[in-house]
Amino acid sequence: SLELLDFSNALEQFQKLVDKMIIQKTKERSGLYTGDDDEIDYNKFSKTTRTLFGSAVKDHNIQAFFRKTINNLEKPDWLEIFGCFTGESDGLPSHLKESMVFLVSRKQQITSSVVKRKDMIKGIVKVPHLDFTITASQKGVITVFNNQRKSFFRYSFYFHQDTAWITGCDFLPQLKYIVAVTESTIIVWDYKSEENKNNCFVIKPMKNCLLCVSTVTTSDQSAKDSILMGDDKGCVYLLTMTSDHFIMKQYKAEKESQFRVLDSENFNTVKRKLHEDWVGRVKYISALKCFGSCSSDSFCSFVLDDIKRLEDNLPVREFSVPKGVNAFAYCRKAKVVVTGG
Repeated sequence: SLELLDFSNALEQFQKLVDKMIIQKTKERSGLYTGDDDEIDYNKFSKTTRTLFGSAVKDHNIQAFFRKTINNLEKPDWLEIFGCFTGESDGLPSHLKESMVFLVSRKQQITSSVVKRKDMIKGIVKVPHLDFTITASQKGVITVFNNQRKSFFRYSFYFHQDTAWITGCDFLPQLKYIVAVTESTIIVWDYKSEENKNNCFVIKPMKNCLLCVSTVTTSDQSAKDSILMGDDKGCVYLLTMTSDHFIMKQYKAEKESQFRVLDSENFNTVKRKLHEDWVGRVKYISALKCFGSCSSDSFCSFVLDDIKRLEDNLPVREFSVPKGVNAFAYCRKAKVVVTGG
């Protein structure tokens, strides 16, 4: 009980600190605050936070919280810096009792290096029925992790273009290929091919910068797959590909390259502009038989409607959120869609 009381008191002092800092920064931007010995800069904010909560708060969380607060001049939720508070620690391993006030990350680490320095993972997809996970890094490393034997096996493909970064990936369940999008192309990789480890197709040109991709999963068992994509102009695409697109006569090999180039004009593609800003995420929700797309657009932040709306000009079901929507998910059991802005 004493620990809970101490934490509540520290949290109250922390909230007062944040409120005071917001008031000072607001006056400073309006020219009404000239600064004094009581001014709260980052060093003072960090030192006070450490005094209140000790070493359990990490430096990067303090920095992120401070930066977000002064940029928006709004008080972020304290969960953003403190994680999840739990009142009881009985029954947990000793190494997890070190700081019960703060969220403890429990994870299994893959020690084998997947990406090189100054690279980052831009997409991760779980394929449950095949028991593997796909990752795609920004600079072009696409990796399949297989966990069938309770240990990770991986095989990777490195796609490199001087200016193109990978922005997302997914799995094509009918064609059994891996698809990824870059800023200017679509990559389709036959990861299981034994003839050529770099059995990769590149679909181009794409007029706008592609930012995300998602497979449309239906009960149709035909040898074709459709993908949804979003771009930096607020457009959502629906592109359909079949096994016929990947036969020998359809593609050409570029000089000094093992990539097989396919003309985007040969694919059935529909496009509709739904947002006034970047499309952050697209997803087909099979349980609703609808697609969703979200954007930082404050006027059309989230769209959830039948995929046929991409092929016509009928109104779509949409709603707006100040500063837009960055992510969304559907819970089938609760029958709710949750958005994060």
